[in-house]
Amino acid sequence: MDAFIVAINSVWTDSAFQAFTGGNAIMILVGLILLYMAFAKEFEPLLLGPIAFGCILANIPRNGFDEGVMALISAGVSQEIFPPLIFLGVGAMTDFGPLLANPKTLLLGAAAQIGVFIALAGAMLLGFTEQQAAAIGIIGGADGPTSIYLAAKLAPELLGAIAVAAYSYMSLVPLIQPPVMKLFTTQKEREVVMEQLREVTKFEKIAFPIVATIFISLLLPSITALLGMLMLGNLFRESGVTNRLSDTSQNALINTVTIFLATGTGLTMDAEHFISAQTLLIIFLGLVAFIFGTAGGVLFGKLMYMIDGKTNPLIGSAGVSAVPMAARVSQVVGAKANPANFLLMHAMGPNVAGVIGTAVAAGTMLAMMSR
Repeated sequence: MDAFIVAINSVWTDSAFQAFTGGNAIMILVGLILLYMAFAKEFEPLLLGPIAFGCILANIPRNGFDEGVMALISAGVSQEIFPPLIFLGVGAMTDFGPLLANPKTLLLGAAAQIGVFIALAGAMLLGFTEQQAAAIGIIGGADGPTSIYLAAKLAPELLGAIAVAAYSYMSLVPLIQPPVMKLFTTQKEREVVMEQLREVTKFEKIAFPIVATIFISLLLPSITALLGMLMLGNLFRESGVTNRLSDTSQNALINTVTIFLATGTGLTMDAEHFISAQTLLIIFLGLVAFIFGTAGGVLFGKLMYMIDGKTNPLIGSAGVSAVPMAARVSQVVGAKANPANFLLMHAMGPNVAGVIGTAVAAGTMLAMMSR
């Protein structure tokens, strides 16, 4: 009997319950709420689900994650391995045709990056360092992999909060963007029906990723990994002779890496590092960045409408790089204003421009911080 009691006591002494804290309990509750949002409310479940479960796992004391597969997954996030691989898949899934057919929509993607720099300024005013502010600001681009990539380089201590804010707001695009879009547009502007896009040649589709990679990488070499993998994936898609590589990139590979990236992001959400006033400020600044990014794109769309009378300002909201969610929101809001509106393909122009724009903004931040 004594031996049995000793054995039970030993199990209890070695269990995680002995080291369990109130902070761990709070973060596990956060993980459960995120799981509910992902699976019950379907807020970006492919991303939010693994992030939430990773958060729960990270807050089990004595979990032994300093070695083994979990250590490798964490290294894939912190060593900037997963974000470029995600971009390879994104490139394989992305059609740059709408952007090439209407190049001026590149300006909408650029205008939507204003949220990045507003959040950067706000973060510095709130006491964050320049490096931390830059990493926080990029949340406004609504690009999870780029946010993780920049945070890992400039502010690894804030990686968890930045990643969660970025992916949370990406999943909430259908809720956050429509009120902003309606606030800055009139009913007449929302009803504008845009002309059908011209057909883009195969040569244009193949030449664009090559030229863009060379020029932008020479200008901002720090983002060559992200941009290069994005454009390589697109070349797989458009070449017509690498269908197997394109299929792998946009299906098996991106699905696998998404599991690892999202879970690894969740693993950064341990109570010791996540529960702080800084986290709340980051989440607030991320929302500010996202709202101003949406507003910047819409307002530039209004300017284009004033000039040509043919641009529906709603497509400017797709200038944030949440592909293709932001473009779908433009379509939904436009169709409600005018059932004859088919804005999806028009909105894909600024949407893919936003992907490039956010990467360029990240490269600019890195260039500025390295001086």
